[in-house]
Amino acid sequence: MTTTGMSKVEVWQQDNKAHLGQAIGEVREILIQHSKLREQIPSEVTGRLGANLIAPTEAVNQKIEQTSSMALEKLCHLFGLSSFERATLLLCVGVELEPTIAGLCAESQGTLQQGVPNFGLALAAFPNAHWSAVTPGGPLRHWRLIELGSGQSLITRPLRIDERILHYLTGLSQLDERLTGMVEPVTGQPSLCVSHQQVADQIVRLWSYENTRLMRPVIQLTGDCMMEKRAAALTACHALGLKLGFMSADAIPTNIIELDSFIRLWEREVVLTGCALYLDCGELDVLDHGRMAVVTRMFDRCRGFLFVGNRERRQIGIRPAITLEVNKPNIPEQRHEWQMALGESAAQLNGQLDHVVSQFHLGSQSIRTAAQDALGRVNETHGRALDHELWEACRAQARPRLDDLGQRLESGSGWDDLVLPRSQKYILRDIAAQTRQRATVYERWGFGGKGGRGLGITVLFAGASGTGKTMAAEVLANELHLDVYRIDLSAMVSKYIGETEKNLRRVFDAAEEGGVILLFDEADALFGKRSEVQDSHDRYANIEVSYLLQRMESYQGLAILTTNLKSALDQAFLRRLRFIVQFPFPDTAQRTEMWRRVFPEQTPTDELEAGKLAQLNVAGGNIKSIALNAAFLAANDGQSVGMRHVLAAAQSEYDKLQKPLTDVEIKGWVVC
Repeated sequence: MTTTGMSKVEVWQQDNKAHLGQAIGEVREILIQHSKLREQIPSEVTGRLGANLIAPTEAVNQKIEQTSSMALEKLCHLFGLSSFERATLLLCVGVELEPTIAGLCAESQGTLQQGVPNFGLALAAFPNAHWSAVTPGGPLRHWRLIELGSGQSLITRPLRIDERILHYLTGLSQLDERLTGMVEPVTGQPSLCVSHQQVADQIVRLWSYENTRLMRPVIQLTGDCMMEKRAAALTACHALGLKLGFMSADAIPTNIIELDSFIRLWEREVVLTGCALYLDCGELDVLDHGRMAVVTRMFDRCRGFLFVGNRERRQIGIRPAITLEVNKPNIPEQRHEWQMALGESAAQLNGQLDHVVSQFHLGSQSIRTAAQDALGRVNETHGRALDHELWEACRAQARPRLDDLGQRLESGSGWDDLVLPRSQKYILRDIAAQTRQRATVYERWGFGGKGGRGLGITVLFAGASGTGKTMAAEVLANELHLDVYRIDLSAMVSKYIGETEKNLRRVFDAAEEGGVILLFDEADALFGKRSEVQDSHDRYANIEVSYLLQRMESYQGLAILTTNLKSALDQAFLRRLRFIVQFPFPDTAQRTEMWRRVFPEQTPTDELEAGKLAQLNVAGGNIKSIALNAAFLAANDGQSVGMRHVLAAAQSEYDKLQKPLTDVEIKGWVVC
C-alpha cells in the first residue's frame, strides 16, 4: 500500500502493524520447528524445562534482536525484556491475532485440546530461556504484561496477554479500563497568568533536574482554586511531554490488595505513555484515619510523576515533596485576563472593568466563562450594556456552589423601605461606600499593600427580632447589585472536631469568588464569650472562633453578622469588627411610618389609620406579618383591608408571640 497522502500517524500505524506481524511470524516459525523436532526426539528429552532444543537460524536471531521505533520494541526497551521474555510475550500476542498460533501451541504440546500457551511451552521452544522470567519479580508478571490463569502447576497454567498491552502493541494507546472511573484524563491548552506560568516553569525545572524517570519529587500545589492548580500542572506536563490524569483522594481504593494493584497499573501507564497524576486532596478530612492511611500508602509507593493538590501545606508520608502555592490571579493579572477574554469589547466598558475586578475575585477559567456569557447575552439582547451583562455573569459564577451552603435572599427593598434612625442609615450608607470603593483605597491608594489581613468589611447588626436586620442586608445588596446569602451559623457548628472550620471554609471559599454579601444569622451560636479552657472541647471551641475571625478579616467581600443579644458576644471579637449597627426597637413615630409603607399601592384599604395602628407595640417584622395576614383575611371576605382585619391579624400575631393584646394598644380603633 502506498503511503502517499497518508499522515505520519497513519504511516506509523501501517509500519507498526507490519512489524508486529513479522515478529509474530518469526514466533510461528519457531513453533513449527519445535513441533517437527518434537516428533523426532523422545518425550523425556523434550520435557526438560529450560533446555534450548531448537537453535534458530542466524537470520531469525538477528530479526528477534533488532530494535526499532515500533510499539513492540519500545515496550521491550521500557520494561527491560530479554529476548526470551519478548518471545513469550509475542507467543501470547500471536494467539490473539494469528489464528494458526493456537493450533501450533496444541501441536507443540502434543494435545489437540490445549491450544493456549504456557510457560512450559515457552521454556521448551524458545532460545535463551531462563527461569527468572517465570517468577513474580520478572517484568512479565511484575508489570502484568501477561495474565496467569488457574492450573495445578506454575508452568502449565495458561498465559494470556493483558488487554491494555495488546492494544498498545497494535498501536492504540488509551487509558487502561481498570483505571477508568478513578483517573480522569486532563486535556486542553490552558492559558496561564504570569504568576501561574512561573509555577509551571518551576515544576519543569524541578522534574528536569532528576536523572531517573520514576523518582521525581512530589509537587504539592496549595491554594483555594483547584482549576488554577490543575492548569499549572497541565502546562508543566505539556512542557515535559507528559500526559496528565486527575484523581480525587476519595477514589483511592481502601482495600490494600486493590490499592497495590492500582499503583502497579498506574506505574505501568506512566512507563507506557509518560503520564503524571494529579491527586486532589483538597477535601480530604485529616481526621478520617482510614482514608489518610491509604493516601499515605499511595503517596509513598507511587513512584511516578505525582502532583498533590491541597488547600494548605500538609505532610503526607515520607516521600520528599516540594510545595508550591497557586492562588487566584492578583488584581493586575485579573484585569489582564478580562481584557484578553473580552478582546476589542473591553473598550466598551469605559473604566467599569476596575469595578468588576475589585468586586469579583475570579480565576482565569471563571473569567473566560463569564466573559463569554456576557458577550453572548449582549448579542442576544441587542442593546443591553456590556457592563451590566458582565456584572450579572460574574454574580452567576458563585451561585452553584453557594446555593448548597446558604439561602439566597431576593428582595426589591430600597432605602425608602428601611425605617431607621438617621445615624443607623448613615452607617449603612458608609458600609455601601466602603464596599464600592475598595479598589480605590486598597489598590490605588496603597492601603492593601501590606497584606490581606484586616481588609475585609465585617459588620455586626444587633437588635431584637423583627427590627430590620435582614432587610438592611437586602437593601445593601440591591444598592451594590450583589447577591446576599443567609448562612445559618447554628447549622455550621458541629460537635465533631474540625467540622465547623471545614463548613465555614467552604462558605468563604465559595463566596470569595462571587463577591457576595454573607449574612450570618444567630452569630451568638458561635461568637459567644470565649470560655476559659477547662477541657479539649473548650479549646476547640475557641479555635473555631479564631478561625472564623481570621477568615472574616481576610474575606474580600462584605460579611454581616446578626445577633439578638449583643451583650452575649465576646468583647475581643467586637473590637475586630469594622462596623456595628444597633437596630433599636421602633418608637411610635417609626411604627407609624412603617404602617404607612407596609401595604403596597395595589392593595385596596378602607380607612386605615397609621397613627392608631402604630399603637401596636411590635417590631417591623411583626408589622409586615400582621399586614400580610390582614390582606388575606380581607381577600377572603371579598372586601378592602379594614381595621377589623388588622385587629384579627394582630390578635393572631400576639398569640404567636405569647403576649396579650392590651386595650391600650387598640384604644380608639373603630371596629364594626
